[in-house]
Amino acid sequence: MTTNTTPVLAAEAQPYVDAVIIGRNEGARLLACLRSLQDQVRQVIYVDSGSSDGSAAAAEAMGVKVISLDMNERFTAARARNAGLAHLDGDCAYVQLVDGDCEVVPGWVATATARLDADPQLAVVCGRRRERHPEASVYNQLCDYEWDTPVGPAKACGGDALMRLRALQEVGGYRNDLIAGEEPELCLRLARAGWSIWRVEAEMTLHDAQMTRFAQWWQRSRRAGFAFAEGAALHGAGPERHWVAETQRALIWGAGIPLIIVVLLMFSGWALLFSVIYPTQWLRLSARMGRRRAYYSLLGKFAEAQGALEYHWLRLRGRNRGLLEYK
Repeated sequence: MTTNTTPVLAAEAQPYVDAVIIGRNEGARLLACLRSLQDQVRQVIYVDSGSSDGSAAAAEAMGVKVISLDMNERFTAARARNAGLAHLDGDCAYVQLVDGDCEVVPGWVATATARLDADPQLAVVCGRRRERHPEASVYNQLCDYEWDTPVGPAKACGGDALMRLRALQEVGGYRNDLIAGEEPELCLRLARAGWSIWRVEAEMTLHDAQMTRFAQWWQRSRRAGFAFAEGAALHGAGPERHWVAETQRALIWGAGIPLIIVVLLMFSGWALLFSVIYPTQWLRLSARMGRRRAYYSLLGKFAEAQGALEYHWLRLRGRNRGLLEYK
């Protein structure tokens, strides 16, 4: 009788995946978010930013580790995410970042984990974020279009993504002081450190914007302009020209051209003919994105310009501002 002496190799241990959720007064949306992750990750950490609707207690009742952010300090979503990351166990390899108004699609974490496993230089994997109720308003529809970015190598991700914790730690995590645009800024630093970002063709999350009023959309666009200007101020001189073009477009279309028209009107009423540039631009954009999206893209430049000018005004005065919330 012969004995098989070939050693039996143990199955390679799978990397631990944890999740960090941030939110404030998300109510039922938060509970849906927590439930969507229960069978997909090892543990969930929820960072609560001063909720008054019982969100923290509800999360604790579900067995979730809750971190209550000190609201005496200036709040940013970036700071909340960093607080959650700081409480991850040392053996965590990957972390799913998600906003509390989102629900993670079943199977997403496994799909994204497999992609990270296959490429050791990959730091971030994101997928398709969709609006839960795009039919509720034109503003929700615009959000849904915005989430549909190209599949493949990416320059940035949004608030929902699976990330390699080692890569995040290597670049120091998010910038606490950014009130918006913290994810693209993080991805820029990751890329500079040699890491890559990838969007896979898979459903990732359902988002609930609850954006039904024009004022909400304007505020969100204004916040984008603020983020463009701040991002360009931080990294615009680099080879990536981070958000320089976006800031320039906002300032030209939302502030520069209107100012030129007003100045020219002081000399001749014919200057109003110069405003034909706007319908011309709308027609040009319509050929690429459709009439409705083109209209709001052009109109949004005025809100973005407001945000960009606000950033530069505050910067000149050496001041920061609080959040620009739209809901």
